[in-house]
Amino acid sequence: MKIFWTLGLGWMVGMLAGCTVGPDYHAPEVALPDCWGESIDPAVSAFAASPSANSQTAQVELSAWWTGFNDARLSALIDEAACGNLDLQIVEQRIRQARAMLRIAGADELPTMDVRGSFSRIESSSTTYEAGRGLVMQPHNLYQTGFDASWELDLFGGTRRRIEAAQADLDSTYEARRGAMVTLISEVARNYMDLRSAQQRIEIANRNIESQSKALELTQSRFNNGLTSRLDVTQAQSLLSSTQAQIPLLENQAVQSIHRLSVLLGKEPNALRTELMTAGPIPGIEGELAKVPTGLPSDLLRRRPDIRRAERQLAAANARIGAATADLYPRLVLTGSGGFQSENSGDLLRHDSWFSSFGPGVRWLVFDAGKIRQNIEIQDARTQEALMAYRQTILVSLEEAENALSAFNRQVTRRHSLVEAEKAGAESVVLAEELYRKGLGSFLAVLDAQRSLYVQQDQLAQSDQAVVVTLVALYKALGGGWESYETGVADRQVAPAAQPQTAQ
Repeated sequence: MKIFWTLGLGWMVGMLAGCTVGPDYHAPEVALPDCWGESIDPAVSAFAASPSANSQTAQVELSAWWTGFNDARLSALIDEAACGNLDLQIVEQRIRQARAMLRIAGADELPTMDVRGSFSRIESSSTTYEAGRGLVMQPHNLYQTGFDASWELDLFGGTRRRIEAAQADLDSTYEARRGAMVTLISEVARNYMDLRSAQQRIEIANRNIESQSKALELTQSRFNNGLTSRLDVTQAQSLLSSTQAQIPLLENQAVQSIHRLSVLLGKEPNALRTELMTAGPIPGIEGELAKVPTGLPSDLLRRRPDIRRAERQLAAANARIGAATADLYPRLVLTGSGGFQSENSGDLLRHDSWFSSFGPGVRWLVFDAGKIRQNIEIQDARTQEALMAYRQTILVSLEEAENALSAFNRQVTRRHSLVEAEKAGAESVVLAEELYRKGLGSFLAVLDAQRSLYVQQDQLAQSDQAVVVTLVALYKALGGGWESYETGVADRQVAPAAQPQTAQ
């Protein structure tokens, strides 16, 4: 009879063990545009690439996009930041926490066991009698040692759903690290561009100061010889002083960029001051950058860590519906205990001192004033919230990419115009100075030409900065950069995040 009871219990447990309540997760289908609203015009930009670029090639180019700027110092800074940045280290600790939470959730599938031992001195009161005999129980010792074990069978999948949620949470923290890496790389690149732009503008200002100083000397000489008025001298001095006043502001911008870069690398603000104070060109402007693999809008679902993270958060919220739903059903717990019990310590471990017990128990919360169902309602609402957040993240990512494409196109077009303006301005200065020396032109024309040239050169330097900064923003919007540092994350033992399915 005992054999049949055991087989029946085993059959019932086996049948119910495959039952997992709650909705199974399916990545939501998302309708995305077939192409970008804007594309990089190859006739205007040297940085163009076909929107239908091979997906594998695009991934390779995006994985280390900063190498396309051909600046060894920039690449070295990004490598250092990937190792030393404190924000990344904070996210690493969150990964450790999520990994531990997954192990805790998995432990609920296993039996638990407590080992115990005790000693007690039992002495009854004089009014306590042994049942039916009227005798006072004599004082005695009681020694006990043994274990208590229990195992809650996951009949309706509540534990499995909690493990599923914890796994999705862990995947989400990996995506958070990838997102932090994308942000970090773009921040290092942007601040490096800002630094080089400030240094470039300082050089332009210094060249104009040198030219304006010569003009002031010429004017002063002509004034001393009675060939011009004092007004020309004061105007030349005014222009020179105005240009000199720009230097401290630009130097401050350069110093602040160095401070920011140092902190991004996990160092104190002045750590990079010595090696970065030497001026360098804005990377990528003089040569041709690697082609920008814009790909297709649907590629963002695979590339961008914020979208991947939102999808994993949705999966975790969906799994918690099942975990809450499992509380509606009964729980079957197998309990057992065993050990040794004796009045004498010397007899404690004898065979006839052994005792044991075993039996299943059922617990079913029949009435709870609707708390379980309200908890299910809460988890369902959180899942819908996560779904809306997922869709919103996709829309924002599309907006960022479209804005970056638009800004990059306009900045490249604007730069072409400024290049032509700077060439014409330089020629105007030469002509104005030549006419002035020959006495055929006014000094006011020279001042206007010099002032215009400085403004045009400064605007061109700012445009150079804007071109590369908007290009960095475009790479960030496309989600590039995190793939290059994936192998640097130690102890990764989870599968990649599930890829959302897009509508055909």
